[in-house]
Amino acid sequence: SLYVSEYFSQSAQKLSFYSWYGNAKLFHFHVPEDTVLLRWLLQASRGKGPECTSMEITVHFRYGAPPVINPLGTRFPANATVRPSYSISITLSSAVQNTTFVNVTTPAAGDWFIAAHLPEAAGRIEVKGFSTPCPYMFQADMFVLRLTDMPVLEPGIAMPQTIISPAKPLHVKVFIPKHAARMRFELRSCVTSKQKACAVRAVLGSITLPESFQRILTCTGNVNCSLALDSPPWEKWLQIMVESLGAADASVSMEMLASFTACKPGSTSSFLNFSNLNQSQTGPRPGSIGAAGNPSMSAGEASHNASSQRSFCLQNQPVVREDLDVVSVRYRLLNGPSVPVHSSSPSILLLNLNTGMDSGGSLVVSLLLNKTSVGLANATVVACVSAASPVLSLNASQNCSTAFFQGYALSVSPSSAEAMLIVLYPQTDDWFLSLQLICPRGQGECNAAEAKVTVFAYLTPCFNDCGPYGQCSLLRRHGYLYAGCSCKAGWGGWSCTDNTKAQSIGTQNLATLLLTLSNLMFLPAIAVAVYRYYLVEASVYTYTMFFSTFYHACDQPGVAVMCIMDYDTLQYCDFLGSVVSIWVTILCMSRVKKVLKYVLFVLGTLLIAMSLQLDRRGVWNMMGPCLFALIIMIAAWVHHGVKRRHCYPSSWKRWVFYLLPGITLAFIAISVYAFMETNENYYYTHSIWHVLVASSVAFLLPPRDKHKKPWAWSQKLTCRYQICQNDREELYAVT
Repeated sequence: SLYVSEYFSQSAQKLSFYSWYGNAKLFHFHVPEDTVLLRWLLQASRGKGPECTSMEITVHFRYGAPPVINPLGTRFPANATVRPSYSISITLSSAVQNTTFVNVTTPAAGDWFIAAHLPEAAGRIEVKGFSTPCPYMFQADMFVLRLTDMPVLEPGIAMPQTIISPAKPLHVKVFIPKHAARMRFELRSCVTSKQKACAVRAVLGSITLPESFQRILTCTGNVNCSLALDSPPWEKWLQIMVESLGAADASVSMEMLASFTACKPGSTSSFLNFSNLNQSQTGPRPGSIGAAGNPSMSAGEASHNASSQRSFCLQNQPVVREDLDVVSVRYRLLNGPSVPVHSSSPSILLLNLNTGMDSGGSLVVSLLLNKTSVGLANATVVACVSAASPVLSLNASQNCSTAFFQGYALSVSPSSAEAMLIVLYPQTDDWFLSLQLICPRGQGECNAAEAKVTVFAYLTPCFNDCGPYGQCSLLRRHGYLYAGCSCKAGWGGWSCTDNTKAQSIGTQNLATLLLTLSNLMFLPAIAVAVYRYYLVEASVYTYTMFFSTFYHACDQPGVAVMCIMDYDTLQYCDFLGSVVSIWVTILCMSRVKKVLKYVLFVLGTLLIAMSLQLDRRGVWNMMGPCLFALIIMIAAWVHHGVKRRHCYPSSWKRWVFYLLPGITLAFIAISVYAFMETNENYYYTHSIWHVLVASSVAFLLPPRDKHKKPWAWSQKLTCRYQICQNDREELYAVT
């Protein structure tokens, strides 16, 4: 045999702490056909800084679709199928780098996915630039060992083979045709070179994680042994590995034989199907060929079709796949939404999910029984959703399994007429829905009965669009697209249906009121600015108060939300107003000349607007203007102090009752904003930030110029002589 090794690699990704599926870093690989050995090389590393500590990385594996994981232990939506993923843990302790190997023998060919993430996120809101998070990197590489000349076992033809030694197992493959109901594999004429008892083991099928359904056949002695597989995967290559269990120096010779039992399908003619499809789009036309139950079909033809159904092992129901959007598909039955279900043979619906881009959503199958269509009150319609091949024998025990797949069972009856199934991240394959009528006293009781079941099947990115407390996000890894739910207001779970930590309506209303009404603390600052003739500053504070109020009203995670314009616009205006308010306040405190002050106002605002467009959450967007304005203020104060020959501001009352309280409030506000905010306490810590910042502005604004009098409304509103004001700059006597 000739083996070929291949190597596949993807770029490393920076890991994140887990709070929702978007934090897990996904790797997508494709395993080629005839692969006998798969080896994953997992490399994890961390930074060398003091902020880097020991960390545990969780890595999940799955075949056919991204892994369904639940690191937070939340609840999945009702009727969802959840099977635990195969995962390992990689610990980064004292070592900066960790290398781990994972071997998979006889892996299934097709798509394989790896998802890696850090432990649960702490929930602390970190301001970008205040702290340096430790980088944890993860990279997955794939080595495969592929057999280039794997022997093909032809159906019905015995193939002699020899196993040289137990260390060199034999690999063969057989192609399973469509409509194969059963496969029988035989090992016979087994002899050894040492004239001892023959002992071999045959492993049928490939490994698929997290669950593997390989079938094992062990043969001892010279007797023939066989293994029967019901519902083998259609139109696929089945890999068979045979290994010797005898002595190391003994070779084993045998014959292998594979045979199939075909299933005769019954379905409506293609011309009839497309005729119905045409009618569903343009309406019925006179003289057209009708479907089953159409008045144009005679009673004799209908009875003939009913009797001929018993000669088929399954009834194909034609289904049209309609692509709606990315990871969004609707399946439409050509003969109408109702499917006739009988007891003699199952009705089969093909749900095509083999494009390679369908595994990133949720497959939803809903059944609704027409109670008037079932002649027996105790009859039950048993359904099974399976991949690769349909279940051709359904019973009341609902053993919904094929040769290499455990399906998902459903049932409807007159007492429970509705059923729903949600398959999260269905693997890439042809999926089948099998329906059959089951009677409690035996199939002979309901030979003449027929049930009408309405089937709704569709693929959606997120089930129920993540509900009212979640947002469905489309994620991308290179060219592969998949979807995940980001929950809010304390809700959790795969589809944001877990209300264990959910905020009540009262809490949501309280959060909205605190975050919006706390901006009214800018009213005293606006009043002080207007009273002291700082009209430009007052207009900036008004702008900030308005947009901060409505941004937080639109930013709420729950139901108490009101958006007067686009969310991104409100957020930008809020950030712009906040930084410009700090800028104009510090420049106003510097007491520079009016022309220079207004030039700095405009120039600084333009530069701040540009920097916010580049990086809206960068810490230097706020710290940069603050530091530059402080430098200008200190330089101006030094200039005034040198000119006056004493400290500026000169009044101790100004320092004690205004500047020191304002500076203290500002420092407390910065501390709360940078170090105390978390996802849980955001609504009141950020409200405290609003109150402290607005209060500090009212304290820090300098007094009005001495040559300007207070607003004299009585003088301005009545007809009298106006007193001319002296606009000369303040002169100080040097003593």
